Amino acid sequence: MPLNTGEVLRQRYKIQRFISQGGMGSIYLAEDLRLEGRLCAVKEVRLDQSLPPETLMQTREQFQREANVLARLDHPNLPKVSDFFSEEQSDFLVMDFVPGKDLRTLMIEARQKGEYLPERDVLAWAGQLAEALTFLHSQDPPILHRDIKPSNLKVTPNGVLKLVDFGLVKILASDEATITIVQGRGTALYTPLEQYGGDTGHTDVRSDVYAFGGTLYHLLTNTAPMEARERFLNPNNLPSLQELNPEISPRTDRAVMWALSLHPDGRPQNVQEFQEALLGVWDPSSRPRGPLPAPTFNDVISSPLERTLVWISAGLLLLSLIATLAH
Repeated sequence: MPLNTGEVLRQRYKIQRFISQGGMGSIYLAEDLRLEGRLCAVKEVRLDQSLPPETLMQTREQFQREANVLARLDHPNLPKVSDFFSEEQSDFLVMDFVPGKDLRTLMIEARQKGEYLPERDVLAWAGQLAEALTFLHSQDPPILHRDIKPSNLKVTPNGVLKLVDFGLVKILASDEATITIVQGRGTALYTPLEQYGGDTGHTDVRSDVYAFGGTLYHLLTNTAPMEARERFLNPNNLPSLQELNPEISPRTDRAVMWALSLHPDGRPQNVQEFQEALLGVWDPSSRPRGPLPAPTFNDVISSPLERTLVWISAGLLLLSLIATLAH
């Protein structure tokens, strides 16, 4: 059941209204009754009650550990996490409320006028997003966001960009084990192939670079990027930015298309490298590297059983073709 207007959580946070619903949680605007005049965003994550009690307990303990990590983060382009707690069947994360419009809304408003968002403005926002991601990726262990998209980026009235949703944050432990606050795979339009493995897939900072590139592609062209799974089957079907918006500079076009490479090795290897490409400091065509391997079935299908069935089906199809030609 959704939280009701006027409901008070923890004898402190009075719900004012519903803000948005994601795949794994709901966000509400709340008033902090202890700090007069302070508004905050409360994210509710409901636990799956069908899970065994031991699993539910482990999930809640995991939430507590990871919320502690988020609460220590302090960066001007990230909302500050100020509190976290659990009540009955839900976990709650309390963050600064960020006023202003998100970039998806600004893009839609421009499209309705038959216009594009100015490249200059989008690159200015990209610079701020790059700062936030560089900060997250430089933590020990690194923190991946995994759900970068226009609707998760808000611009405050004084022009500060905020990456507002921590719903799919992933902490990379030193032994490559991963911890995720909310199980999920991000938004398909901006999700790289390797992230489709869920928590078993190998993701790193280059996965955020892909989503960063997909977000800029959408903002600059008013056209959503083709999903990575579809591009795997039709690798040459993604139009360049200039094909959709001739006003885009060649430098920005090259940088964004570089970030959208299907194979992680084909992208900028970190956010700084992508940022330099966008600013014209780094030329992706001059980066020394050998031929990149094409994405394989392993990039898309993580289950060994699924891969075996695919190859068996391909073999049977080939034998059928040979038999047909023999006749």
